[in-house]
Amino acid sequence: MEPRTRDSASDRLTAAATQTGRAIVIEPWLRQSGARAKAISENRSPQARLEEAVGLALAIGLNVVESGLVTLGEVRPATYIGKGKVEQFAGLVKTHEAGVVIMDCPVSPVQQRNLEKAWGVKVLDRTGLILEIFGRRARTREGSLQVEHAHLTYQKSRLVRSWTHLERQRGGFGFLGGPGETQLEADRRVIEDRLKRIEEELDKVKRTRKLHRESRKRVPYPIVALVGYTNAGKSTLFNRMTQASVLSADMLFATLDPTLRAVELSHGHRVILSDTVGFISDLPTMLVAAFRATLEEVIEADVILHVRDISHEDSAPQSQDVVKILGELGIDAGLDRRLIEVWNKVDKLDPDRRLAVTNLAERQPAGARPVLVSAQTGEGLDRLGKAIEARLAEAREIIDLVLDPADGPGLSWLYRHTEVLEREFGDDGQMHLTVRGSADQAAQVRAKFGAAATAGRI
Repeated sequence: MEPRTRDSASDRLTAAATQTGRAIVIEPWLRQSGARAKAISENRSPQARLEEAVGLALAIGLNVVESGLVTLGEVRPATYIGKGKVEQFAGLVKTHEAGVVIMDCPVSPVQQRNLEKAWGVKVLDRTGLILEIFGRRARTREGSLQVEHAHLTYQKSRLVRSWTHLERQRGGFGFLGGPGETQLEADRRVIEDRLKRIEEELDKVKRTRKLHRESRKRVPYPIVALVGYTNAGKSTLFNRMTQASVLSADMLFATLDPTLRAVELSHGHRVILSDTVGFISDLPTMLVAAFRATLEEVIEADVILHVRDISHEDSAPQSQDVVKILGELGIDAGLDRRLIEVWNKVDKLDPDRRLAVTNLAERQPAGARPVLVSAQTGEGLDRLGKAIEARLAEAREIIDLVLDPADGPGLSWLYRHTEVLEREFGDDGQMHLTVRGSADQAAQVRAKFGAAATAGRI
């Protein structure tokens, strides 16, 4: 392995030779005595977490040359793993000529610095790896700003006195001058200044998105948002329902930037379908905060489709991770009537497993019964459309109105602000209409038309 040198200008490890893109993935696993280990073990097996970590590494084009579990009795403050394991992986780094080691766990700045010294390569923890993926996936200006904000927030916590250029500088004049601003403090100030500028731009993004949502509210098209674990098939389902061409691939975080398209359901009802960023276990909190403007599309949605990869062995733990993040956004998956579970990838199930999954779905209460679909083949999309329409009908009111045929402005207003279901002329010469809208829209109709608007059928 080529010797590594320190670049004092960038405060990062640089290779004497070109980067190889070869990576080693380590999955530290605490024994059951640890509280964190117990919490994780209830969700998924260590092997499943290792496979996911390898998938994350592959998602940014790294060549994973070695991966493995490391069982720990306790976390070592200096290096996270024990001294013997550190030496063992140092040998693997040299043998495989790896350029990066990924620790699938939260690693403190001091632990990261010590491991980089011991191995002579760049060390990424789970948060750093996910941020790297998001940085490469962002395509829009908004996505890039959100990722940069999260990355700088993470970097700010990583500023430690690791390099010579962080030594204290002298201030004042001559020998009597006191210690000046440290390079570490200067770096932190630069990051804080950049964060403030990004937050100002993100505020503009938030205001713009709010204006877009308000303009969409004036058009009687409800919003249906797709959420789910990364690689659950959201983008494939989005493409199948909208005939769009959003990137969909069998990899983690194939798409990042949200996309909205109009789609017509089976009974002719038109909705706006929104594809959002995928979730993952231990999603960095700074990412949730940075992407809140984007995730507000979910918060404001009329219907939320929770897409699950039912063929995955960790489908249930993945669902728990999504429910947890939705909770952070203020959405209670157990109580929110907007939520519909979509069990995707049923085409991958063998006949016995498929029968078991179908029986499990049918045993669920009617109001919480999941919809089985295959975004790849299109199976079950008709059932999904009917489920969306039924859920929308629960939250939307139907109002009957009687208008004067000459009331053109009133008729135009109804078409702009509600969904006109029926329109006909009665024997009395008046125009009879049946419209549907949200609770807010129904209140606006009653306020505008008064006694001409009466409660319609449900």
